[in-house]
Amino acid sequence: MNKMLQPTTGALLLAIVLTGCGRQKTSITMAGSTAFQPFAEKLAEQYMIGHPDISITVQGGGSAVGIQSALSGAAQIGMADLVQLPPEAKDLTAVPVARDGIAVVVNPANTVAGLTMAQIRGIFNGTIRNWKDIGGADAPITVVSREAGSGTRTSFEQIVGGIALSKDALIQDSNGTIRETVANDANAVGYLSHGLLNEKIKALQADGRDCTTEAIMAGTYTLVRPIYLLVKGTGSEQITAFIDYVLSPEGQQTIKSNGLIPVK
Repeated sequence: MNKMLQPTTGALLLAIVLTGCGRQKTSITMAGSTAFQPFAEKLAEQYMIGHPDISITVQGGGSAVGIQSALSGAAQIGMADLVQLPPEAKDLTAVPVARDGIAVVVNPANTVAGLTMAQIRGIFNGTIRNWKDIGGADAPITVVSREAGSGTRTSFEQIVGGIALSKDALIQDSNGTIRETVANDANAVGYLSHGLLNEKIKALQADGRDCTTEAIMAGTYTLVRPIYLLVKGTGSEQITAFIDYVLSPEGQQTIKSNGLIPVK
């Protein structure tokens, strides 16, 4: 076998390599809200099926990370679930793509069915420390909260108002870990995205209202925040096309069918 490539063969191989390079995928990174992360992953998965030239990576980290990543360029799209965006986000284009209820959750073994906003405030401040004080069993309350920088925590504290989080609170870094902590502690109480409720935990009424899609859409359940996709400047054609897909009937139906509230 001749081990020397003929010039024409080498040129052909170079052309193939160059052609392959021309077919490289456009990469988009999304980062931020852990509450929206699983929904963003689903939307990205669906979008890439019809757009094989696009590769979308979805990362969490919390809303503060989403804002900073979009500002720095570490992510092309930030995700934030905040009632009020912070001043630094003014340099970003914020597109609301969904709404989300924040459910106050306990272990299914807990007999308490609902709390007033004043009771919720007292529990997370640490001034109400035993379930018997609010109609439950004689047992200490385990408060579970998100970390600083979490959009869910920021929105929860802004809506409830007057919360200076108890120093005894267990801090978790995602909605998922809050769900698991509450599911494994009969005396725990936490809060998470309404879209992530399942049979392992129980959502409490807040001021007599259930955290349901219907109540959120009707405006009768008050623990609700918007979810934004954040882009620096106007974004590229590919980024705009993906956000348009999220806002399309198909994208909004995916959001609705997976537990969030569409904006369209």
